[in-house]
Parts: sequence; C-alpha cells; structure tokens
Amino acid sequence: MKLTVKTKNIELTDALNDYVYKRFAKLEKYFTEEITGTVTMIVEQHAVHRAEATIPLSGFILRAEAQSGDMYASIDAIEEKLERQIRKYKTRINRKAKEIGANVPTFSEEVPESPAEDKSVIRTKHFTVKPMSEEEAIMQMELLGHDFFVFLDGDAHEVRVVYRRKDGNYGVIIPERG
Repeated sequence: MKLTVKTKNIELTDALNDYVYKRFAKLEKYFTEEITGTVTMIVEQHAVHRAEATIPLSGFILRAEAQSGDMYASIDAIEEKLERQIRKYKTRINRKAKEIGANVPTFSEEVPESPAEDKSVIRTKHFTVKPMSEEEAIMQMELLGHDFFVFLDGDAHEVRVVYRRKDGNYGVIIPERG
C-alpha cells in the first residue's frame, strides 16, 4: 500500500509514520492489487487528536475519521473503521466494479464478509427545489433541524447539498457528472 501521510499542528516523527504504515499494512490483504491512500493527522484545540484516511478506488472512496486524546488511538480507530467498511461492502463493490468494467483494485475473495444487515430504503421523498443561496439553504436546514439540505443554487442553477460537519461548520456538496 502506498500512503501519503500529512500532518497539521503535529510533527510527523519516524515512530508515528512507522505506526501508520504498520497499521495500514493490515489492509493490504483485502486487495488484489496495490492501492494508494492518504492519512491526515491533525491536533486541534484542547488536545484533540484527529486522524482521517481516504482510499480512492475507481468509482468508490473508502473514508474514515476518528478523534481521541491520543493520536495512536485515533490511527487505530480509522484503520478498524476502514477494515469494517471493506468487510461489509466487498461483495457489492466487486460486483459494481465488474458491471462498470472498471479497472479497480477489487477486494480479495478470501476476505470474510460481515454478517449482512437487512437495511433497505424505507422512504422516498419527492420535493420541489427552489432557487436559493447557500446561506438561505443553511437557514432552512437549521429551521428544519436536519443535518443536510438539498437545494437549487440560485446563481449556478445546479442542485447542491449543504450539510453540517462534525466540527459544527458547514459543507457544500456540488455533484458533477462522472
């Protein structure tokens, strides 16, 4: 596995770098080809140690984020979250990769699957999107008490999604045709 390790407000020591590579080496057994990924370690206010990992595959992105009082514990947590994602979704991802003919590093068939959870779409909601600004969409989201809100950007005339981030700030998702 090829990793790019980034840091913010923390020095990347050899010990920390080696620990990241050691933990993420465990994930190599799940793939049939070499993959690349990015691990970002950030120390925030009040000694919050946050670690994020992103592994882009063709058509899919595996992502995990964790925070704790110790960077090593945060690294452990993101590696475990990624492993759970792989085990849970490997069959679906392999099938989708074959359908689209993607040349993606597929998951090894030796990986045991997690027990299937019988979750399904229980509600479909249709609604009319009205043109508005990001600020109006955020206000509407807050008024509804939701964590996200779909709206039509008044300037760009495109559908967008505004969402509340874990840190309390907001993000905007702008879909692009792939």
